[in-house]
Amino acid sequence: MKKVWAFDIGASNGRLMLNSFDGEKMYVEEIYRFPNHPVHITENDYWDILNIFSEMKKAIQVSIQKGHEKVESMGIDTWGVDFGLLSKTGELLANPYSYRNPKNVKGMEEALQHITSDELFALTGVETAPINTIFQLYTIKQNNPELLERAETLLLTPNLLAYLFCNVKSNEFTISSTTQMLRAGKAEWETDILEKLGVSSDLLAPIKEPLTIAGDTLPSINKELQIDPVKVIHVAGHDTASAVAALPIQDNQSVFMSCGTWVLIGVPVDEPLTEDKAMKWGFTNEGTMEGKYRLQKNNMGMWLLQQCRVIWEREGIQTDYEKENYLFEEAAPFHSFINPDDPRFFNPANMIVEIQQYCQETSQPIPETQGEIIRCILESLAMKYNWVINRLEKLTTKKLKRIHIGGGAIRNKNLCQLTANATNCEVVAGPVEASSIGNAIGQWIALGEMEDIQQAREIVHHSFSVQHYQPTERSSWQSAYERFVQYVNATSY
Repeated sequence: MKKVWAFDIGASNGRLMLNSFDGEKMYVEEIYRFPNHPVHITENDYWDILNIFSEMKKAIQVSIQKGHEKVESMGIDTWGVDFGLLSKTGELLANPYSYRNPKNVKGMEEALQHITSDELFALTGVETAPINTIFQLYTIKQNNPELLERAETLLLTPNLLAYLFCNVKSNEFTISSTTQMLRAGKAEWETDILEKLGVSSDLLAPIKEPLTIAGDTLPSINKELQIDPVKVIHVAGHDTASAVAALPIQDNQSVFMSCGTWVLIGVPVDEPLTEDKAMKWGFTNEGTMEGKYRLQKNNMGMWLLQQCRVIWEREGIQTDYEKENYLFEEAAPFHSFINPDDPRFFNPANMIVEIQQYCQETSQPIPETQGEIIRCILESLAMKYNWVINRLEKLTTKKLKRIHIGGGAIRNKNLCQLTANATNCEVVAGPVEASSIGNAIGQWIALGEMEDIQQAREIVHHSFSVQHYQPTERSSWQSAYERFVQYVNATSY
């Protein structure tokens, strides 16, 4: 049985998954998992990229110790938008900034004095947001210009990590599509944007198609890890693109949801949709493994609950999924709502206090107990996903009947059921490790073991179990949704 290494690095943790394929079914084994969080230093948030690389090498060593000496290849997918800068000699110049860096908001505001959001969306099809690579670059230009002056090459996170393994400088298409610097409908950099902002487009490494081989692991890596050369493959470098490739979607009336720290909701489209409504409603167009596009909206996901857990742990309150489910059931439904995507929840000092203040300011009951806060978060998330799907139907003129959910958040069965209730759609949850499975699919296709995405999805369907959730309590959810829209202080409503 052939095997590949799929590195799936998220904004809260990273993992190495071993994917085996016998010609008919795939099998997944988690080899190693490690935490990954931004590091706050001197008013900036950074990624400890060298620690990530070190953990990846450790993961390979663990895999070898488990008897997996022979693998065909490796692939890397990560979150979007972030990047590292290399010098002329190929040295990493600094730890990459995190997209949550607070300076990016001001950087975006200043950049939009040179080019408008309307122009940016028309050129790129990507939603204007402070996390985007384009605004991070402008922020660096304003605050740390000598860094850009010394830089020769920009590599996006999965490609930066691949470079450390194989010394190849290129940026894969799907991860490049998150930057707001790619020409809409083309795998080409939109250099006019950078020129308007005074940033050199010479920084941008060439764009490579997914499902291609980047190169082999370096001799120094092979010697250190005591391995034979391993092919490093350009999989869909953006974790959402990998996740969507793994969802067993079999019709054109389905929505995908990639659920983790963020939840990305959308539908596949052949070409970017750049009409005014799409921009007004905050939709974006990003690349797929097939070289097409996903019309989607980026939404807050489990970040809200993750940050509440940080506060509870700081207060000495231990929690887990089982306890949270019990507390959720004990709390009354539809007690209070928040807009999960309000900027105040992006990176607050205390998420619980921020949620309570929001409810107070909107004249709602204030959630006090753990259960009330958990229910407030999960019901609000489900309501917002309904809002997104309603607008997807208007943009695509399709009646969407089914939601395919993948990612770690599907372990939260309450969220899956609430999403079914709020949207009045069947929810098909699984596979859990969708990003790593999609990562492996990219490798199997590049290696010639699978023909295409369609065949790969059929293999996923036969290889992994899914759970189905049917909507219930429709009338009460409809009236609650009306309250949600009323309470939520969002101009898009």
